[in-house]
Amino acid sequence: TTLALLLVFRIGSYIVLPGIDAQALAAANQGGGGLAGLLDLFTGGAFNRASIFSLGIMPYISASIIMQLMGIAVPTIQKMQKEGASGQKKINQYTRFLTIVITGFQAPGYIAASVPESARLYDTPFWWVTTIVILTSGTLFVMWLGERITDRGVGNGISLLIMIGIIAGLPGAFFQEVVAATGPE
Repeated sequence: TTLALLLVFRIGSYIVLPGIDAQALAAANQGGGGLAGLLDLFTGGAFNRASIFSLGIMPYISASIIMQLMGIAVPTIQKMQKEGASGQKKINQYTRFLTIVITGFQAPGYIAASVPESARLYDTPFWWVTTIVILTSGTLFVMWLGERITDRGVGNGISLLIMIGIIAGLPGAFFQEVVAATGPE
């Protein structure tokens, strides 16, 4: 079951958002370093491909961190933490809602910063709204995959998704290092 869910995650990282010219995007992203390169590492290449899973699991991780910090500062959250399983269930639900809010802010920022206008086939308000909805849905689906892997698989699903994203980039990085080491001097 775990392998099948991880395979779905990897396949989704190759599905380009509708209305984006993949060839123009690839030409624009040839540098690939810095923060975008780091985010691309965690998403298994989905970030630079502008896939439906471009934002990956990062909004969920941000929401989880915010909820943990709120557990220190907000008495209501502290009370939920002490309630045991029922409190944790409520906190998990709030974390999911916060993930939607965070993705709602990150998705338009991602499109504006990472998808050049030359790669946008339809730069209309309708395209922006549908793309934001698709990115939010993709993040929620990845979050759901992680929870299913945790429930039915081996280990923490969110950690496995991050690990698979990193491992997916290793062969290409290794190849680049070998080519760079054996290149002209």
